[in-house]
Amino acid sequence: MLSKQALYEAFRHVKRNKGAAGTDGQSLREFDANLDEELSCLLLELKEKRYCASPVKQVMIPKDGGGERKLGIPTVRDRVVQQALRNLLEPIFDPEFHTSSYGYRKGRGCHQAINKASLFIRHYRRQWVVDMDLSKCFDTLDHDLIIEQFRSKVTDGSILTLLRQFLESGVMIGEEYEATELGSPQGGVISPLIANVYLDRFDQFMKSRGHRIVRYADDILVLCVSEAAAWNALKVAKGYLEGDLKLRVNAEKTHIAHSDDGIKFLGVEVYTYYTRIQALPAMESETKAGSPQ
Repeated sequence: MLSKQALYEAFRHVKRNKGAAGTDGQSLREFDANLDEELSCLLLELKEKRYCASPVKQVMIPKDGGGERKLGIPTVRDRVVQQALRNLLEPIFDPEFHTSSYGYRKGRGCHQAINKASLFIRHYRRQWVVDMDLSKCFDTLDHDLIIEQFRSKVTDGSILTLLRQFLESGVMIGEEYEATELGSPQGGVISPLIANVYLDRFDQFMKSRGHRIVRYADDILVLCVSEAAAWNALKVAKGYLEGDLKLRVNAEKTHIAHSDDGIKFLGVEVYTYYTRIQALPAMESETKAGSPQ
């Protein structure tokens, strides 16, 4: 990661994704206008371990179904460093992720996740489905557990220090600073990878217990052969998510259904013998929520 070329490649990715200025007010255009000097300064700060992540800028964006969700906008320079980190770490972790994890992964997406769920239902007749909803997943990831997961494959302490900096950099809400003791901000370039590394523990645990899952980010299906098996899977999954991963399962939005009645997942309804597209607003909402950085 500690090369100017690596930072340049990271900036190219950040530039393609566009995005607003962070708390320092510097736009992508302004950063790009003085790119060589900006990257040289970043590289020197990283090498001398003087780099310090800035708080993210919190904005509220409307949900299609009503209400709002938080978005944390990092500064351009922080986005560049996060992207460089992601470019370094993703090839280490992604190849060993669960095969039924589809969110924020190259070459995978909603269609493959839907097809996998359909395969379990129609070919393997796993037609009792646990549809799980996590409450504010990105906002409640435990920082110590995140670092523990990354430490399993990363021995460079400076990389782990950078990760913790991004997690603990705080948020500016208007003119007020708020510390971040939990979570990884939605809007952070590295947040999707952090979430996948974190939730892969759940994926592998469920696999070890013989359960079949399909996961797209924090949208989770557990597909079972009977209603009794589904209730058992829900108990097991909830226990691990809340006990070991310190997340919260939304009881009101988590339920068990049979595919004859339709399973709503990523903008479609999967039935036993066919799949139907949901109403457009719901589909747009799912697509936005699952857009990779």
